[in-house]
Order: sequence, then structure tokens, then C-alpha cells
Amino acid sequence: MMNDNMYDCIITGGGAAGLMAAVTAADSGKSVLICEHNERLGRKLGITGKGRCNVTNNCTRDEFMANIPRNAKFLFSAYSQFSSDDCMAFFEGLGVPLKTERGNRVFPVSDKAADIVSALEKAAKERGVKIKHGSVTRILTENGCVSGVISGGTEIYAGNVVIATGGMSYPKTGSDGSGYKLAKMLGHTVTELNPSLVPLVTAEKYSTEMMGLSLKNVTLSLYDEKKHEKLYSELGEMLFTHFGVSGPLVLSASSHIRDMENGRYKLFIDLKPALDEKKLDARIVRDFTESPNKDFRNALGKLLPAKMIPVIVKLSGIAPDKQVNSVSREERTRLAELLKNFPMTVAGFRPIDEAIITSGGIKISEISPKTMGSKLVGGLYFAGEIIDVDAYTGGFNLQIAFSTGYAAGKAIGEKY
Repeated sequence: MMNDNMYDCIITGGGAAGLMAAVTAADSGKSVLICEHNERLGRKLGITGKGRCNVTNNCTRDEFMANIPRNAKFLFSAYSQFSSDDCMAFFEGLGVPLKTERGNRVFPVSDKAADIVSALEKAAKERGVKIKHGSVTRILTENGCVSGVISGGTEIYAGNVVIATGGMSYPKTGSDGSGYKLAKMLGHTVTELNPSLVPLVTAEKYSTEMMGLSLKNVTLSLYDEKKHEKLYSELGEMLFTHFGVSGPLVLSASSHIRDMENGRYKLFIDLKPALDEKKLDARIVRDFTESPNKDFRNALGKLLPAKMIPVIVKLSGIAPDKQVNSVSREERTRLAELLKNFPMTVAGFRPIDEAIITSGGIKISEISPKTMGSKLVGGLYFAGEIIDVDAYTGGFNLQIAFSTGYAAGKAIGEKY
């Protein structure tokens, strides 16, 4: 480095992707500056996985690709350079022991996201990476190549710039969409931006009646009524809220919705996935036989959580005060059908600032998949959520950030 105004590489954004790019480029002896407009690095990283940080997913390449519904092929090269195994070895090498939990999700043994942020920050500083707290307002170019940035009114020079500013979700953590503006100013295309891994608003009012109720070991399915197609079905957990539904299953389902139209998408919950219709009917008969004189509304306590009973009673069409020994076979069939396919209509996404990630971003045809380098501007690179790729919940999005950050850092490190 010649002086404080000249570097080999400037990275705009000090999150997961930016820090990984910085560490990797600095490993090759490059002088690196991170421009981060927050007071702290890795703010979004610090709140991921409910503050525990789901670092990656301990899976094979094929399993990883299967969890990326949008532009998975683009990531083959970056992932092969820095895989889930590489990611785990990297953090353990930085002194953060990891553990694998249900669904192959990988967390720090300490359950503290702060440990991941601290390890990355320490690794960057040990390699001589400089940190400047301030926004990049413009990327400078000369003869079709990057020449530096303007930050805080000051020109800082570098032959390589990485845009790793995140998407538009969680704007309080710094993902405010500024990177899209920088890329557009240089002629890049930004595809339509939508919330992904986001809670869903439902049309029916009964979600409000069950607000706060968490369901475990249920199967949630998502259907596109327009195309008559099942888009998603998974066993897990979900939650009813004042506006609709949330929780891991719902967040994953939301990433399959591309063209939101009120009424087009339907959710169905299988409340008893371990039982087929025949076994479920036998279970209902058994419960009813135990208390034959009970009113219908009082006979479902063993079958359902208390908050759900009034809603199920209403939707079943069976009179609440009907004695269960009078419930007909046809009514029982209707009840079983409801328990296997509890319906909800998707009315919309919650706002993008409640989303975990942003779907959409810099068009992948304008980025080299091996280096994450721009095909339009020499010395310009992209890493992380700003690129038009996104994945399901489970550590896959952070792995994308680390893989693309590594690919960009490595490409810069191998230059001249």
C-alpha cells in the first residue's frame, strides 16, 4: 500500500460476503480496505439464526444446489472453490468450534453469532485489512475499469472494488439497497426485487384467533392455484400471527412464490402427518368413544391444541354442541379431511424489511461465475445477497455469501 488513499482492493460492505472477500484477498498479500456504513461490522450476521448464526449447511454439493430455487447453476464454480466443508474448516481454523444440528444446520458450539463475527473481524485485522466507517456513494472508473470509490466526500483509489452491500431486507442492519444504485450507475441490470424467506399474510381471519400458537411436526404445502401445481411441501414448525403465518416452514414456502397475486397461492397444513385418513378416523372414533356424551367442541382436546379447537369446530360445519355419539361418518370424514388439509389463502408478503433475504439482484449473465467479476466493468466484483441468487432457510444463504466472497477475493488475490 502506498498511502491511506490507495489500495489494491476496496470492499463496500462489511458483512459475511465482504469480510470473506477481504480475508481471502489479504491472504494473497493484497492491501484491502472495507468501507462499512455501520458502526460495527457484520451486523446482519450477528442476528442470523435468532442470534445463534446458522453458518452453513453440512451437506453435499447436490444437496446444496437443490436448496437454491433461483439460479443455482451460477453457483457451481464458487461453491466448488469454497464448499460447506471448506467453510466449516475455515471457521474451526479461526478457533470457532462448530456443531451440526437437525436438518444439517451448522452453528457455533457457543450458540453465539457474535463469535463468528469476531472471528472474521479478527482474521481481517490480523491480515492488515483496514476498516473505514462510511458509505460509498460512487465507484470511479477510467477507460472501462474501476479506479476507486468516493466515500465521505473523499476519493480513495483501487484497481478492484467488490460490491457486497447485501440486499434490501433488514435495512436497520445496513442492507438498504445502496449497492444496487452503485451497480446501476455502472450500467448493470438489477432484476425485480422481492422479499424472500418472509412471513406471509393470509386472507382468512382465523390466523388472528390462533395468534401465538406454534405448531410442531406438521407438514406445510404450498399450491399455485393458477398453474394447478404443488410448489413446496415440508415437515417442520410454523406459527400463527396477527397477520397470518410465520416460522421456518412458512419462510421456506415464501421463497417459492414468484408472482404474488391475492388468492393465487394456497397453503395447506397437515396437522397429523404421521396418520393417513383411515388411521386418523380410527383415532377420532377412539377419542369420541371414550366420552360419547361430550359436546363436539369439548371432545377435541387430545387431538388439537386448545387455541385451534374453535377454528376447527367452525370450519368443520359440525354443530359445536352436538354430542359426539351423534356425529355421523360423513361428518367425521369431513373433520379428518380438515385435519389433513387445513386451508389458508396467501394474501401477500410481509414488508421486505421483515424478510431474511432479498430475492432478485444483479443479473447473473453480467457476472463471471468463476470470479464474481463484472463482465461490463474491469476490476468490479460482486459478492453475497446483492447477486440474483437466493436459497431456502438452513444456512444456505450464508454459504452463498461465503462462497461468492471467497471467489471474488481469490480472483483479486491472483491478479498481477
